[in-house]
Formats: sequence, structure tokens, C-alpha cells
Amino acid sequence: MFRKRPPPEEERRVRANDREYNDKFQYASNCIMTSKYNIITFLPVNLFEQFQEVANTYFLFLLILQLIPQISSLSWFTTIVPLALVLSITAVKDATDDYFRHKSDNQVNNRQSQVLIRGSLQNEKWMNVRVGDIIKLENNQFVAADLLLLSSSEPHGLCYIETAELDGETNMKVRQSVSVTSELGNQNNLASFNGEVVCEPPNNKLDRFCGTLYWRDKKYTLTNQNMLLRGCVLRNTEACYGLVIFAGPDTKLMQNSGRTKFKRTSIDRLMNTLVLWIFGFLVCMGVILAVGNAVWEREVGTLFQSYLPWDPPVDNFLFSAFLSFWSYVIILNTVVPISLYVSVEVIRLGHSYFINWDQQMFCSQCNTAAEARTTTLNEELGQVEYIFSDKTGTLTQNIMSFNKCSINGQTYGEGTDPLGPQPKRLDFTPFNPLADPDFCFYDDTLLVSVKVGDSHTHEFFRLLSLCHTVMSEEKSEGELVYKAQSPDEGALVTAARNFGFVFRSRTPGTITTTEMGRPVTYTLLAILDFNNIRKRMSVIVRNPEGRIRLYCKGADMVLLERLNPCNQELMNITSDHLNEYAVDGLRTLALAYRDLSEDDWEMWSESYRCAEKATNCREDRLAATYEEIEQDMMLLGATAIEDKLQEGVPETIAVLSLANIKIWVLTGDKQETAVNIGYSCKMLTDDMTEVFIISGHTVQSVRQELRRARERMIQLSRTREGGKEEGMEGWGEACFTGNGFKEGQEGDGTGREEGVKQLQCPTPPAPAPPPPSDLMDSISGEFAIVINGHSLAHALEADMETEFVLTACACKAVICCRVTPLQKAQVVELIKKHKKAVTLAIGDGANDVSMIKSAHIGVGISGQEGIQAVLASDYSFSQFRFLQRLLLVHGRWSYLRMCRFLCYFFYKNFAFTMVHFWFGFFCGFSAQTVYDQYFITLYNIVYTSLPVLAMGIFDQDVPDQRSLEYPKLYEPGQLNLLFNKREFFICIAQGIYTSVVLFFVPCAVLSDATQSTGVPLADYQTFAVTTATALVIVVSVQIALDTGFWTVINHVFVWGSLGCYFAIMIALHSQTLFRIFPNQFHFVGRAQSTLLQPVVWLTIALATAICIVPVLAFRFLKVDLKPQLSDTVRYTQLVRQKKRKPVGRGVGDTWRGVGSVSEGRLGARRGSRRSGYAFAHQEGFGELITSGKNMRLSSLALATFASRHSSNWIDTLRRKKHTHTHTPPSASGECSPAPSTISGSVPPLSNSSSVLGGSQDTPMEEEKGPSPGQNTQTVLRSSTQTTAALASDTEAAAPQGSCAGVLTPTAVRSHGGDSLGGWTITLGTVQEALFSWKARATASNSPGPASDSKENSQIE
Repeated sequence: MFRKRPPPEEERRVRANDREYNDKFQYASNCIMTSKYNIITFLPVNLFEQFQEVANTYFLFLLILQLIPQISSLSWFTTIVPLALVLSITAVKDATDDYFRHKSDNQVNNRQSQVLIRGSLQNEKWMNVRVGDIIKLENNQFVAADLLLLSSSEPHGLCYIETAELDGETNMKVRQSVSVTSELGNQNNLASFNGEVVCEPPNNKLDRFCGTLYWRDKKYTLTNQNMLLRGCVLRNTEACYGLVIFAGPDTKLMQNSGRTKFKRTSIDRLMNTLVLWIFGFLVCMGVILAVGNAVWEREVGTLFQSYLPWDPPVDNFLFSAFLSFWSYVIILNTVVPISLYVSVEVIRLGHSYFINWDQQMFCSQCNTAAEARTTTLNEELGQVEYIFSDKTGTLTQNIMSFNKCSINGQTYGEGTDPLGPQPKRLDFTPFNPLADPDFCFYDDTLLVSVKVGDSHTHEFFRLLSLCHTVMSEEKSEGELVYKAQSPDEGALVTAARNFGFVFRSRTPGTITTTEMGRPVTYTLLAILDFNNIRKRMSVIVRNPEGRIRLYCKGADMVLLERLNPCNQELMNITSDHLNEYAVDGLRTLALAYRDLSEDDWEMWSESYRCAEKATNCREDRLAATYEEIEQDMMLLGATAIEDKLQEGVPETIAVLSLANIKIWVLTGDKQETAVNIGYSCKMLTDDMTEVFIISGHTVQSVRQELRRARERMIQLSRTREGGKEEGMEGWGEACFTGNGFKEGQEGDGTGREEGVKQLQCPTPPAPAPPPPSDLMDSISGEFAIVINGHSLAHALEADMETEFVLTACACKAVICCRVTPLQKAQVVELIKKHKKAVTLAIGDGANDVSMIKSAHIGVGISGQEGIQAVLASDYSFSQFRFLQRLLLVHGRWSYLRMCRFLCYFFYKNFAFTMVHFWFGFFCGFSAQTVYDQYFITLYNIVYTSLPVLAMGIFDQDVPDQRSLEYPKLYEPGQLNLLFNKREFFICIAQGIYTSVVLFFVPCAVLSDATQSTGVPLADYQTFAVTTATALVIVVSVQIALDTGFWTVINHVFVWGSLGCYFAIMIALHSQTLFRIFPNQFHFVGRAQSTLLQPVVWLTIALATAICIVPVLAFRFLKVDLKPQLSDTVRYTQLVRQKKRKPVGRGVGDTWRGVGSVSEGRLGARRGSRRSGYAFAHQEGFGELITSGKNMRLSSLALATFASRHSSNWIDTLRRKKHTHTHTPPSASGECSPAPSTISGSVPPLSNSSSVLGGSQDTPMEEEKGPSPGQNTQTVLRSSTQTTAALASDTEAAAPQGSCAGVLTPTAVRSHGGDSLGGWTITLGTVQEALFSWKARATASNSPGPASDSKENSQIE
């Protein structure tokens, strides 16, 4: 592992069956080692790593100081015990992890492989395989190293492999040996093989290999199609032989196993800063006390020199002060708690297990549970502001179905209406015994067209059966299994199969099909490979009659421009069909063909062979050659494939939007497809104020379009608000030259305008500079922006970043189309850089890995595209809908618990430590400790550790159902309200106040107190026991007040720790231990004598009351005068439990009035949105058709919700936060009320309006539920609105002019005035409001209040 290797290889030379020749190059062995330690190196290496932590190094430094007797007033074990505990726990964890790595390494290294040695096959362990060996692989065996395929049991030297361990793709791929070695099928021939391979040095490029085989004075080109990489599994191949090229750490698998970027949370970074501040505070206290020591020694200490002389090294007061400084650094070191980091890791581990154990995030269909793959990011799940999502496989199922098609101007396929009569599914079995029984199609006219022999229809399906890279496996006669590199291809080939054109098998030179029951074999002449630039693929085949034809399928916009001019009329009709398919959000391809003469083929094939053999610019030459032949084609038609949304995607997006989380979709699909999927998942709605398209091809045009969009936002925002606002002049009056497409608005009731239209405006004058951030922040209205890949490339340039962020972050929805994997990562980095917000990326495929690694939090979907995204992620599950529970429940709880833990942790340590500081002024600054040294040792690791851990692991403010019902509860985490520098100073101020009380109250009381016998109590040990007992009781009562959710564990830990303190103290002060260790236990009998004095208990009670009563009073007033939303939710839950409606008047009831939902409101959408090219093929199939590379699909979706408007304290803080940033925050919801989906003309909600509709005099009609035929739309309201409704009802119940009860964080204006009231709200009105909201939420499909059976959950 550590041996010195030659300079980086420029090329690698490997000679078969010649170990001596290969050994001189000192190539790596095939033994892998992912472990970090061994038995000898574990202790020194692990300790070295642990002392990289500043805290551990700091405490090691303290331990060294304590070993110096002149400055240490504490025994060394007060530091070494907790330090050893921390180091031991971490070492055990590291050793366990490394043990499993050793176990995995041994398992892999000891696998058996058959190696050809001296003409015979011998079993060797993988670790003993060397470069240049020839290995025999059998079916279902793992490939031991990177091999050059020499021969195979299959014809033509083919073998089939599965690469799931490399790229997560589970479909089969095919490799082929070089033709000259494919005949070396037996051991004797292979034993005599002495070919030499010269190739590229080791690298991590999985899809590329370049080399040359020299054998018998000839050379043969080697490519990736000749290689079997380590980690692959041999499938459907009896046996094959390969030559080891790269071994062990040089294999491409190991080259790609680099360390994942370490991610730290914002709380981690803040904690490190605070610890440094605390250390500075510690130094300041040490300096103050050292100066006090110098003054005291000079002014007073000299009077005691006769019987309290200085220790021998001390000869003056300055040196005494110097030693005193270090003594106090030792004594006061507990303000920097050594157990903090260990406690944090234990809490995070507990949170991770809660995620893994959550049955509501378990997918029974695929038997997959949610998994927290890291334990360091849990609390950051509660602070996410931006979500970046892939589309295909993430928002959609990535399960494609052949839905519609257009053939020669005739469209086929009928959409199913869920409310209407269901069409009959076609039965293909009588017509075609080879049909796939799972294939669904409902339009029998297409089947009739096939049966009557329509030539265009036959040619259409013949193209689908020939132009692809699917592999076929026939397990038994007629039982076909297709191995497609993408669901798109599988759906198209399966459609051709059911309509009578069955793809059966293929070889490198032929394709065998069954056409209408008749077997036909075509000669495969060439494959014109797919890539992201061409966006199409073609095959050239010769039919049995000798006719040569090119078949092509690809993106409609690319393919239509390469048609023969005679296709113009058919092209117009087909384009109209494509527009119709686009409205349904279908994925489309256009199909065409071209007949070739023998002369055309011979001429083109010559140039093709030259381009294929080129060593320089090979890809460019091939692309030019393909372009030459793919011209003058004849249009056949188009296909439309449906990629269905996953379950619960619209509802999840709506709930996350209510939590003020911005969702951006980054997809490789075309703009039209992305837009329509956006509508499908309700990310885009017809009620949006405007949707802007950014499609410029130059930097200047993109800049103008972005600025026009901002001008339009400001103009519309000012119009909505009914007047000019200061700072908007010059922006709103500018002529709008926007390029957005505007959603139609209701007119006379006959319909809407075209759903999407491009606005063309004259060129504006020179654009003005960007508007100020606060102006963009004040925008009201719901906007969306759609930007294409080529425009995004310009928008991501350095001088355009601010323009793009300024515009995009003011929108509620952002869709980026045609983006590359690199651009996905760049967009994430852009938001991280400019918004300083926590980002989350979620995807399911290999092209999402860069985005997942770039975001603060990466989430992998274990779906149809393998596990590559999961392997790179921090969290994984199987359905997008689980994301709302991960964030709103687990994330919010983790953040809440961690913040409460940290606040209490710093509080209790300052309360404990600062007592020493005050005592210093009364002990001549002599560095005398207040407490017994054993109390100092056990305080943080025994007496107070378990209660705070229990709170950090189990605490919750509201139940999980309420967290989902009230998404606004999530916002404090986004604003970092629960633990920041301000909260930290409040905690330490409370700790310092507690220390003052704990020191001065016992000091004042005991100074004049006496025992019942008249003996004074004013002695040091009595004071120490009293203060320590009061401290433990105060911090125990404090954590009892801080705990919001009590479990059995909390009770046991809190009260058990208190009891443990008394038991241990009595034991340590016993005479038994004193007799055994007389020099260690000096407080003999002090606990019993002190605690038997009533005045001591009165002192403890007084100190406890003085510490706790102000806290209680402050919290009561805060909840009464300025309640947070969580306080409101808890109170309303209490109301529900104390007084409930009679059965039959509850969850199912629906209120109808001004706030009712209009039928079919979201469904009325028409327009011409071309569905995008969705054939997300990958490049690399032209070399060999059977080398099927998996296609990568992408997709997008998002949802929106009904009207919301808030002006509460959170929004005020949000505005303040964004005022200090360079770029404005999104104005997607907080500053701008969204158009409502309720019927009628409803104005935006304001502080004086009721969510329940109208004024307080508006009557509301109650009904038991919606009628059976009613299509009630989902209405999701923010929790702020919900609680505003409660307050509104309260106003209605209160007399005019009285103070209305305020139940929300927002001051709701009553009809009588603007004053804030207390909890003056009747239970009846609260219940009325709550149940009317609940009924509306229950009537929708979105997550709402839990059922009645769950209402009696425990109140925190």
C-alpha cells in the first residue's frame, strides 16, 4: 500500500502468461484494502486522528497542565476520566467500522478464481491473481480484475455481464472479444498465447478503454467493448477467458471508490465558533482572576507569609499570578464541555435509527425501508430551503407505457377518463401468441389497421422492432424477456411485439424478428449511434430481398428538419398530433426511414470505416458521417409514451411549498415535456400570475429576458397591490417586454385563453441595473420560470449569476430543462454560494450523483435506474412522497432536539463552572475549587449526561401528525431561530445568573447559620455540599421544564440521575472509603451531616426558587403575549381533547361558502405545449450493437397549493435576514399571496380577513360532505391561515370593541381595535374553526389532520 511506485504511468505493457516480464513493472497486486488500521497501527493512528479535533487536543493540554503540581488544584483524574471515556467511545466506534471493512476486504480477497498456470487451471485466491494471468470465469461469477476478454463459450466471442456494482444499472450488457482471439477456446491454445497489450494507464473512466494488442506481428485495436471490469457479474454465458490488465487498486472500480466529500451542518460550524468564543471567555476569566491574585498577594498575601509561605518556585506576586492563571484555566475548563461532541454523535445516531425504523417511510411494494446513510446531517434536514429534484424516476415512476401514436397522419390511442366509462383493454393473444400479456392498449383501430395490412402501419412497427439496442432472452419457446437500456426502448419494442412485429434475437451482424407470424432475419449493416448532441439513433439493415433501408428515431425537432421536402403536409399533421400529446405530458419520438441503393451504401460505408478507424477526433468524424446519411428521410409518424407520476407527488410538493421550501426541477427533458409534467404534479398551475420562458441563445439575450421578467413581476405586483410603492417607480412604469407565457384567466365562463403563449414585445431600451434586493423581496404574486439548457449555460457564467439568482429566487417554481449532470451540480453550487441556504438534492440515476454530492443533503431514490444515486446519497428511500416526512417530521424534530440539547448543555456547564469564578473573589484568588473533586469529575458524565441525552433523542414539541398538518412549523429551522448566537448568549446569561444565585444565596445564608447544637455551618465542606446539591436539583428541574415530550426513559433518566447523585455522594462521603483511601476522600461524613440540617434544605429550596421562578414567569408571559405557532398547535390540541364535537359533526364535515372549492378548477387547461424529446439514450452503441449501455432518463414535477398569505413574526425575521444578503430571497409565497383556487373572486387574505370566508357576519352553510359526483379540489392552507381562522372565529364570538383572542403568532385585527389579547377564546369557537378546516383538508387527497382515532394523542 505504501510502496514507492514508478512515476505515473504513461502506458501499461502486459504480456500474457509471462509473470517474470510483468513483475519488473511492479504492478499492483490484486489484493484490496479499504480498511484504515491493523492491530499494530490502530492505537497510534486512531489517537492521532482523534487529536486532530481541537477539543481533544485542548483537553490533552489541560491534562498535561494538571500533572504540574504547582498549578493544579484538581487531581489529574478529573480530566483524564472524561477524556479517556470520550476517546474510548470514539475508538470503539472506529474499530467497529474498520472491523467490518476488514471483514469485507477478506471476503473479497479470499474469493476463488481459476487461473491458467503452466497449462492447467488452478484455484487461486483473488489476492494472488497478478497482472498478465489468464482467468477462467463461469456463469454468475464476479470478475476478479479488469480483464481483456479473449474468448467465450458464446458464438462470435460474446459474453453478457451485469454492472450493478459499477454503475447501479441492473440490465445486461454485452462484451465481445477481439476476433483473432475468439477462437482460443481451449486451455492448450490459451496457455501458448503470448500476446502483448499496450494500453492506457490506470484511470477511473468506466466507459472508456484505449489499447492495442500485438500478436503474431499484427496489432489489433482494443476498446471498452473488449473489457470485463472488476465488480461485474458474468450472466447467461457458460464460460469465458480473460487476460488481467489492471489488478487491485488499479482497477476502475477501485479508482472510482474515492472518499465522499465530508459534509458538516451549519450547527457544527456554529458550535466550533462558539467553542472558540468560550475558550476566549475562559482566558479572559483566567486573566481577571490572575490579576486579582497579583493584587491580593501584593496587598494582603504578604500578611500571611509567616504561616502561608509561597511554594518554593514562587518568589514574587507576579509569578504567583502567572501560576494562578494556569490553575484557573484548569478549574474553569468545564465551560468547554469535553462530552459535548460525544453527546452530539449519540443523539444523531439515535435520530438516524428513528429514520430507519419509521414504518410510514417503508415501501411494501419494493420491500425497501428508508435509510439514513450518514449520522452527521440529521438536524440540517430541519433547515432545508431549496430542493433540487430530478424528474424521471424521482417525481415519475420511470415505468413507461406505450400510450398513443401517429402513423401517416392518423392518430391512435385513447386516453382513459377516470370518471367516464372505461374502454375495453385489447386482447392480443388470439392475434399474436408471442404478445406480452402485461401490455395495455385500448384503441382497436390500430390493431385493425395492422390486421388489414396497412403498409405504413407495418413499416411503423417494423422500425420499432429493428431500430433499438434491446437484448432479448428467450427462456423458453415464446417466452421473451427484453433487457432494455431504458424503459422508453422497452416500451417501444414491447409495443411492436404486441402488434405483430416481434424482436426475437440478434447477433453482431443480424436481427431476427417475427413479422405477422413469419420469421424474418435482417442483416445489420451499421448502427448510427446515439449521443446527446445528435438526439437520435439509426440502423441500416438489408432485408431478405436485398433492399437496404435506414431506420431512424429521435427527437421530433431534430428529426423533422432532416425530412424530404415532400413530407411537408404530413409533417404539419404530425406536429399537430405532437402538440396534442404534449398537452397530456407524454414523451415523444419521431420516426422516419430512407431507402438506400447499393451504390449509396458502398460509398457511405467506405467513409464510415475510415471514420471508425480514425485515431484522432474519431467521435467528430463519425458524427459527420452519420449526418451525411441521415438526410432526405421519409416521415412515418410519432410515438407517445406515458411516464406516470409517483403516488403522492402533487400532495408532497404542495405541503413542502407551504413550509416555504422552494422546489427546483432539473431535468434533461425538453422544455415542453418538463412544463407539462410541472402541470401534472401541480408545480405549475393555471392560477399562477405568470410563467416566464428563458430561451435566449446569447449572454445578452438571456440577460435581457431575465430583466424583463423582473420588470414584469414588479409591474404585476404593484398592480395587485393597487398602487405605487416607494422604490418601484422606474421599474413598474417600464414597458413590459416580457417573454413569459401567461396563464389565461376566467372570462365569460366559456373557456380560457390559450394556456401558454409566448409574448413578443418590441426590443426595450438599454436595460437598467438589477432592482434592489428588498424590492424583489416585496413582490407579491406567484411566478414561475422555465429555462433551457443553452440559456442556463449563459446564466451560470460569472457575470450572469446574480441576474439569474435574483430572478429565479423571486419565483415560486423553477424548471431547468435540457440540463447536463454538470449543470445540475452548478445550479446547486450557485444557490449555496449566493443564498447561503441549506440545499437538498434528490435523484435516482447516475447522472444525479454530481448534484447529490454538491448539495448540503443528498437523497437517493432506489428506483428503476439502479443504486448509483443511493450509493452517493446521505439518505435514501423508494418514493418521493416520503420526503415530506423526512423533512417535516424527522428533520424538524432533529433540529428542535439538537437546539434544545445545545442550549441546555451550555446552560448547565456555565451554571456549574461560574461558581468557581465567584468563589475566587472570596478565597484570595488561590484557585481553590468550590466542589469536591469527584463531583467535578462526575457532573458531566454521570449526574447530568443522561437527562440531556434523553431530551436530545426523544423530545418533540408537537406530534408527527401535527407537523404534517401545519407545515409552517418548519420555518423556524430555515431561519435558524432555535439556536444561534443570540440564543447562545441567552443560555450562558441564564447559566451565569444561576451560578450567581447558587453561590451567593448559600454563602449569605450559611455564613450566619448554625446547627441545632449551636455549631456554625459556615465551613467550606458544608458550603460545597449545599451548593452542589442545589446545582443538581436546579438543573434537573430546568431540564424537566425544557422537556416537551415525556417518556418512561425521560422520567428514569431525570429522576434517576437525581437519585444517583445522592447515592454516589453519600457513598463517597462514607467512612468506609475514607478508611481505604484516606488521602483521596476528604469529605468524610459531610453529606450526612449537611443534609440533615433543615436550614440547608431551606437554602436549597430558596436557591431553586430564585433560579426557576423567573424562567417560569418569562415563559408564561412569552406564550401568553407572543406565542409561537407550536404553542398554538399544542393549545388547540388541548382544546380538541377537552371538548369535542358530537360524533357525526367532525372530520367529515365540509364548510362551504366564499371559501369553497370550484369544481374542475385546476383541470381546465388548453394549449400547445410540445412534449419534449424524451429518448434519453447514452452514447456508445455504435461500436457493437450488443454492448447495450443503459439509457438515462430524467424528469420533473412539482405542485402548488391554494392561496396563502402571512405577515407573522417569522416573515418579519425572514425579511430582515434577506435584507442583509446580496441577493433577494424568493418572493414565492411569503410576501406575495397566491391566486386562490376557490370559486369566485376572492381577494388576498389580509390580517383583517377570515380564512373561513367573508366578514364575521357571513353565514356559513354546513353540509355533511361533498356530493358523490363533485370533483372537489385540494385546498391546502398554511398553518398561519388556519390559526388566523381560529382568531377570526374568536372575533365573531367576542363583543364589538373588545379585545379579540389571539391564537396565532400573527396579530389579527379585530373589528374593535388592533390590540393583542391573551388566551381569551372560547372553546366552542376554536372547535368550530378547527373542524371546519379539518373537514376541508379531509375532503382533499393531501395530507391533513389525522383521523378521530388519533386525536387523543399525548399532549406535549
